[in-house]
Amino acid sequence: MTQSELEKYLWGAATALRGTIDAGDYKQYIFPLLFFKRISDVYDEEFETALAESDGDTAYAAFAEHHHFVVPAGAHWNDVREVTVNVGLALQNAMREIEKANPDTLHGIFGDASWTNKDRLSDEMLTNLIEHFSQHKLNLKNVPDDQLGNAYEYLIKEFADDSGHTAAEFYTNRTVVKLMTLIMDPQPGESVYDPTCGSGGLLLNCALHLKDEGKEYRTLKLYGQEINLLTSAIARMNMFMHGIEEFDIVRGDTLSNPGLLENDELKKFNVILANPPYSIKSWDRKSFENDPYGRNLWGTPPQGCADYAFEQHIHKSMDENNGRCVQLWPHGILFRDNEKKMRKKMIETDTVECVIALGKNLFYNSSMESALLIRRTNKSAERKGKILFINAFNEVKDEKTIAYLLDEHIEKIFNAYTAYKDVEGFARLVDVEEIMKNDGSLLVTKYVRSTRLSDVDIPSVDKAYSAWESASQELQNSMDLLFKTLA
Repeated sequence: MTQSELEKYLWGAATALRGTIDAGDYKQYIFPLLFFKRISDVYDEEFETALAESDGDTAYAAFAEHHHFVVPAGAHWNDVREVTVNVGLALQNAMREIEKANPDTLHGIFGDASWTNKDRLSDEMLTNLIEHFSQHKLNLKNVPDDQLGNAYEYLIKEFADDSGHTAAEFYTNRTVVKLMTLIMDPQPGESVYDPTCGSGGLLLNCALHLKDEGKEYRTLKLYGQEINLLTSAIARMNMFMHGIEEFDIVRGDTLSNPGLLENDELKKFNVILANPPYSIKSWDRKSFENDPYGRNLWGTPPQGCADYAFEQHIHKSMDENNGRCVQLWPHGILFRDNEKKMRKKMIETDTVECVIALGKNLFYNSSMESALLIRRTNKSAERKGKILFINAFNEVKDEKTIAYLLDEHIEKIFNAYTAYKDVEGFARLVDVEEIMKNDGSLLVTKYVRSTRLSDVDIPSVDKAYSAWESASQELQNSMDLLFKTLA
């Protein structure tokens, strides 16, 4: 299959659910089925290879060391395909058996979908889905990792389109991800972390970036944490689908129960990329006041906005020698008064390297404007005591409810960041002292004039007043005419 044929084939499974399942729920059924099919087909492929090597010794071919993942007897795709009654139960049992047979790698990976709820998924519908997936072999020979990985990302994007406002919980605009990865510049052997990893796109892109550059991407150590069970499972499947096996994605609440620890402290990482949930209100603020990991070093954020709880968690998770991070935030974190003390303390650490104002609609299914906050634990000598502000509001391709960055936008922004100097009307290097005089505001338009309004767009006071008077008179005449007509 070509890439487009593969994507059409996989999306066809989702369309079979239309009308019976909410669009936002497609992913909890389609991804586990796809992964189950992939595991079974690759197992068969590996079995045939081992069989050929051993002159037909089936016992030898079944040894676990010949397989990426063990598929126990009775838990293969073909076993479930033969079932016609209580198909959901057969699927659920097969998936659980595979998880048990691969406890170190696949524990909980199939999620917690309700396969046995016949009101949602009848035997007939599940049989149709299984038959749809059975049309093609999804082994490595027919569908290499790169191809399947790209198709998996395509599905994630399609599900995000169908999921409304919840899409941002598991999907970050991939063109923004590309820019974030370029700025972070991960290197072979480094550790990369996403504390709110969603479907794993930020982590995965770091590995693919190195692969595209011809560098050794398999030595990159990928770590993530995700609170949602299904989403964390999707992230793990995403890694496997791309042929990446060196990763550790844990499930849990990053703020109340950080899952990546070392010597009873937060594990440290070279690179951190994140698109945290913004302004969440349901979080354990009281525990954060006496955080055992010392993450409240700048203070405790207000109950209605945990943004600086995440930012402090990231700060404590950065490697002291070469730690660097980039977060995608709404603009509020840059200037809100109720977080001013914490923001000033962050600036005083001299870790803030650059703030980039991006255009609107880059958050998935949200029109909010976004910004990248870039920090580094060990800034170079020429960057100490300074922060670069880049106003890239217009560097965006906006199409109705969704926007994205073109390659030319990414290149312009990245070049400005790399040059780290003034660019007329686009970037400005500012001393920390000036920022502190501005009450610690990191709002980009305070330092780089906004290009949204040009001088010709702003009328003088006299012209504005005259236009208002004229419009008022027109309204009065119209009302008089209306009342005469009604009379």
